[in-house]
Amino acid sequence: MFSRCSIVLPVDEEFSVDNSKRRRKIKEEGVTFKSHIDGSSHHFTPEYAMDVQRIIGADIIMAFDECTPYPCEYGYAKQSMEMTHRWLKRCCDRFDSTEGLYGYSQTLFPIVQGSVYSDLREQSAEFIASMDREGNAIGGLSVGEPAEEMYKHTDIVCNILPKDKPRYLMGVGTPVNILECIALGVDMFDCVMPTRNARNGMLFTSEGFINIKNKKWANDFSPIDPNGISYVDQQYSKAYLRHLIHSKEILGAQIASIHNLSFYLWLVREARQHILDGDFVSWKNTMVKRLSTRL
Repeated sequence: MFSRCSIVLPVDEEFSVDNSKRRRKIKEEGVTFKSHIDGSSHHFTPEYAMDVQRIIGADIIMAFDECTPYPCEYGYAKQSMEMTHRWLKRCCDRFDSTEGLYGYSQTLFPIVQGSVYSDLREQSAEFIASMDREGNAIGGLSVGEPAEEMYKHTDIVCNILPKDKPRYLMGVGTPVNILECIALGVDMFDCVMPTRNARNGMLFTSEGFINIKNKKWANDFSPIDPNGISYVDQQYSKAYLRHLIHSKEILGAQIASIHNLSFYLWLVREARQHILDGDFVSWKNTMVKRLSTRL
């Protein structure tokens, strides 16, 4: 289980967002914000973030960082990165001075930041590598920047982070993104895309992607994915799933989510096998073209 405590906001030493409710304020000490649910006020510090993640039993505890948006001015990105590094030291001090509560080990992953500025990414990756933790994360990408920028900076970071420790790219991504980033040296991913897109009728399949809401599927009684490994791929037809999605039946979202999750798991298992077989690059290039096809 991952636990994530990132603040998505440009940062100044005493930077506040001047919106109608002034919900968030970032300072060196930590972040104060108001709940979007009930308006209650909360204060998070690096130390508190470590304590909370210890308590909920996360296997991989993420450092308290600030994820700058895209686009982001260089000055903001640099200031935010430096604060994230200072926060990381506090996270490490707190993490190393406490123990897990449930009889099993937990680990802390630092997070590389630096927006889309190569020199900042290099500085951050070098700093994170110097902390010598059990694994490392790459944050602040897949936040709206072009895919080419994401790949460029993932490559820069992966060339610096230790090769013998897991590299975790946060918040990524499409099946194509995952394959391209595996090729760059990423080991771990997390993303809401499989289930979020499923709920909206977007299916990822071994032959390409499908918008099941389209009328063309209304009378298509073939399996959702003839090559799929999940029971839903053979048990339900495209026409039936389209009917459920259009009817806003919760079963439609469930079937689509199970399919997409199963597809993602199949994809990364295949990637691992082709790495072991020594033909990953050629397989990846073929799959990228196929998975980019709208059916």
